[in-house]
Amino acid sequence: MATWAIGDLQGCYEATQRLLERVRFDPAVDRLWFCGDLVNRGGESLETLRLVHSLRDQSHVVLGNHDLSLIAIGERRPEEQRKVNPDLRRVLEAPDARELLDWLRQCPLMHSDRELGWCMLHAGLAPQWDIAAAERHAREVEERLRGPNFRKLLRAMYGDRPAWHPNLQSIDRLRSIINIFTRMRYCTPRGRIAFDIKGAPGTQPPGLYPWYSVPGRAERDLKIVCGHWSTLGLMIGHGVHAIDTGAVWGGPLTALRLGADTLELVQVPGRKV
Repeated sequence: MATWAIGDLQGCYEATQRLLERVRFDPAVDRLWFCGDLVNRGGESLETLRLVHSLRDQSHVVLGNHDLSLIAIGERRPEEQRKVNPDLRRVLEAPDARELLDWLRQCPLMHSDRELGWCMLHAGLAPQWDIAAAERHAREVEERLRGPNFRKLLRAMYGDRPAWHPNLQSIDRLRSIINIFTRMRYCTPRGRIAFDIKGAPGTQPPGLYPWYSVPGRAERDLKIVCGHWSTLGLMIGHGVHAIDTGAVWGGPLTALRLGADTLELVQVPGRKV
């Protein structure tokens, strides 16, 4: 039995198929972890979403920012939905759109497996959060997304403020948690996210740190696998394995075997750009 974590798919269906073939994925015994952002920009978002949905009994999926955006757009009026790009519009207009979006809305922000020794999230963690705190905060958002008032959250989740503080309440608290899990790259030691800074480490202004190397950050008792940051590329360090290698931008699509005694990576070419 093998467990493979896979970086951001972003609608790159053909590359996803090639990667599953390369790792010799056997749904009878193997498991997949998808690091979020299944959709958008790749041109094959509908096919990609259908593929991952078909593997839902063999997979764990965490929500990325593009996935949340698609869920939110799916609750808007048809005239608003028609304004999105053709790749996402194909999902929204598909006969199985409601089934796919309802399933996606049930996916978590964070998945942990203590027996395996790993956890997965899309973007990052606040410097103050250890794994247990991150799990608690993820559950706060997941419960609202799965509950009867989920549309209110989807309408109000957009925005860069406020920065995380444990005393935040209501929608401000949920928005801050969502931003950390799905949009974080750089932040200050107090956890204020620099949303507009997206380059590789070394290009950021003084006072900002990659989220995984902030001085004084909390200790974490599980290894972390994540995606989101394509300009970072493949990064292994600080207890983090970042595997968004920019498949949608012409880079490779990456799979990392979890729980193996030695580092095992498999890559296939991504989308032709």
